Amino acid sequence: MKAVVMAGGEGTRLRPMTANQPKPLLPVVNKPIMEHVLRLLKRHGFTETVVTVQFLAALVRNYFGDGEEIGMALSYATEEMPLGTAGSVKNAQDALRDERFLVISGDALTDIDLTDLVRFHKENGALVTIGLKRVPNPLEFGIIIIDDDGRVQRFLEKPTWGQVFSDTANTGIYVMEPEVLDHVAAGESVDWSGDVFPKLLAEGAPLYGYVADGYWEDVGTHESYLKAQADMLSGKVDIEPDGFEVSPGVWVAEGAEVDSEAVLKGPLYIGDYAKVEAGAELREYTVLGSNVVVKEGAFLHRAVVHDNVFIGPSTNLRGCVVGKNTDVMAGARIEEGAVIGDECVIESEAYVSSDVKVYPFKTIEAGAVVNTSVIWESRGQRTLFGPRGVSGLINVEITPELAVRLASAYATTLKKGASVTASRDASRAARTLNRAVQSALTASAINVQDLEACPVPVARYETAREDSVGGIVIRTTPGDSQGVDIVFLDDQGADLSQSAQRKLERVFGRQEYRRAFPGEIAELSYPSRVVETYVRDLQSCVNMRGVREAGLKIVIDCAGGTASLVLPQLLGRLGVEVLTVNNRLDEVSPTETLAERMRDLQRLGELVSSSRAAFGVRFDPVGERISLVNENGELISDDRGLLVVLDLVASERRGGRVALPVTTTRVAEQVCRFHGVQVEWTSTSQDVLTKAATAEDSIFAGDGRGGFIIPEFSPTVDGIAAFIRMLGLVARTRLTLSQIDHRIPEAHLLKRSVPTPWAAKGSVMRHVVEAAGDRVVDTTDGVRVIEDDASWILVLPDPAEAVTHLWAEGADRDSAQDLLQDWARVVESAGT
Repeated sequence: MKAVVMAGGEGTRLRPMTANQPKPLLPVVNKPIMEHVLRLLKRHGFTETVVTVQFLAALVRNYFGDGEEIGMALSYATEEMPLGTAGSVKNAQDALRDERFLVISGDALTDIDLTDLVRFHKENGALVTIGLKRVPNPLEFGIIIIDDDGRVQRFLEKPTWGQVFSDTANTGIYVMEPEVLDHVAAGESVDWSGDVFPKLLAEGAPLYGYVADGYWEDVGTHESYLKAQADMLSGKVDIEPDGFEVSPGVWVAEGAEVDSEAVLKGPLYIGDYAKVEAGAELREYTVLGSNVVVKEGAFLHRAVVHDNVFIGPSTNLRGCVVGKNTDVMAGARIEEGAVIGDECVIESEAYVSSDVKVYPFKTIEAGAVVNTSVIWESRGQRTLFGPRGVSGLINVEITPELAVRLASAYATTLKKGASVTASRDASRAARTLNRAVQSALTASAINVQDLEACPVPVARYETAREDSVGGIVIRTTPGDSQGVDIVFLDDQGADLSQSAQRKLERVFGRQEYRRAFPGEIAELSYPSRVVETYVRDLQSCVNMRGVREAGLKIVIDCAGGTASLVLPQLLGRLGVEVLTVNNRLDEVSPTETLAERMRDLQRLGELVSSSRAAFGVRFDPVGERISLVNENGELISDDRGLLVVLDLVASERRGGRVALPVTTTRVAEQVCRFHGVQVEWTSTSQDVLTKAATAEDSIFAGDGRGGFIIPEFSPTVDGIAAFIRMLGLVARTRLTLSQIDHRIPEAHLLKRSVPTPWAAKGSVMRHVVEAAGDRVVDTTDGVRVIEDDASWILVLPDPAEAVTHLWAEGADRDSAQDLLQDWARVVESAGT
């Protein structure tokens, strides 16, 4: 039986370590990761192995040769272009002799019992057996659910937290029958988990999952690379380092010289022919490669040092990686998370700060304090992508420098010469950051159309209307005047999808930004009549029949935001009597606290009742969301407001489809069914809701937080369009908002959040699925368990915080509360 080792990956997340060598050659305790994999294969009787190579293939072939030194017969299958996980194995088909084979990744550290895996495969008569492992964070892997017999029921590749229904991850280790390759097209990029396995599962093929007890770590990030070293030194992996254990946990390889006055506190590893002088101190989880020299007074703790490195006297290295052939001179300091590439020079007294990446062949001058990565004089740090884009405190977490780097990363994902829109709210901070963003974009050969201060719906509409490929909106964080959000838009004006965000994060993390040549610097322009165009198109798209005849009186609160730039033009054409408050731009207070919002809503209610208006509307400061007050001056809550507007739309259209997030009460389904309208349930992600609203038969969408989508005008959340749509609906229905509210059944939907450590989130979701038993389970977003009486519980991990959210709906409040408590206990017990 042959094995196939996949060794073609670039390892982009591990740069600069992989800037000039393939990921499988990265050393773990002084041996390439792939060598550990090959030795595991040999231990389990695999003596013939095919290695698939693509990125820097010659380096892999030159290092391992024909495998004689390892005691194996190695052959190579070279990809001219990346073919994916399945395509690369298909490319090696001629060497597999039409017999059962094993596939394993060449860049994961593992000691999984491959013999038992093959036994399991044979006993079950499987076409494919997938090696599985329980992991604390399943986001970077494919997750799989199997039944009690091990047969695969469902899987999903690289989910978001909302999609996590298990912590059982696909290790990329497979036992396969030869006929499985008949399902893989030759010469094309094909993926096992994304393309082949779903097709086989749909056809009812025998796919099995083997949950391994052994160690497995996908060495895909700098953190996991350091963890793999520490785990091997701690004995968590059944792989013994080469050399001699001179004292518990202290391994010294052949030819190494360690002065008796050196301080060694294991577990640690000293490579062959390394030299450690007197007075040097090596602490836990330090790894020295071959021919490393450590001078007196040097201090190393959890430092991984590759071959032929010089560590000068009085240096200090903590939690970092130093590439081969690098010199770290006297008194230099390298902090946690820093990575120094191959053949660099860190001169005396230099300070390399945490998480800084220094690419190969760079010199850090003596005494320099380096807080930014050294690539092309740019810096990288982790992004802050969350539910509202990139968010943080003004001039603390979100600085002009960060805005420049984010915009540069965004520009790098676009073609030179493309156009994007830039817009902001009325705050001074947003104006400042907007200038930084525009400079970075134009310097990267991206044309910018500056919409200046305008409502977010106008910015979204203009982005979709023009030939823009995207946009950037900068706004004050709702409810926090000290915070700011940077929101990236796609060519339809919608928030970037999860996949597009990941792409942007990868570019930002690698910090390899594109710069334009002098003649390519792009243009900054200011489009004219943007608001006029928006108003004209809105009026032409939304049905306003009957508004003038109804003689409505409306009270509007602009909240001192950018909606005040549009509403005067719009309201003058509608033929309604309007009382407007806070109709100005407020630069000093561009957002409001919850207390301020409730105070203003109370005032709005008083104005509505005293003026005998039909209803009142309060916009958020950027015009995206609205809050409603009925004719009696009573506030309609956001979730109830969604039902009221839904009833208005559905009763008039009498057909079509509405899109709602799974967190919405199922009373919405009753409302739609009564009016002959269908509901499409979506995840809570804004981009997914937007995509659903683009369907041809879509008539409405809402997020339950005051955000409404009017598909006939725009597929994005638009408070101004929602208000105009409501005007027409109320004018034609001849019913008041309170009358509509009263005819809708009462909902009993409760929510609770349970603190959950990040490492336990995957386990929590698996326990929820297991606790569901034979109940109906919906995994549109999170896990929704439906009881026999139609009550339900939704368990959804938060993507940005260490909490898990629960929604419960029952026939009455008490049953909903009982359901919420029962499942909260399940989540709490699984998360401890």
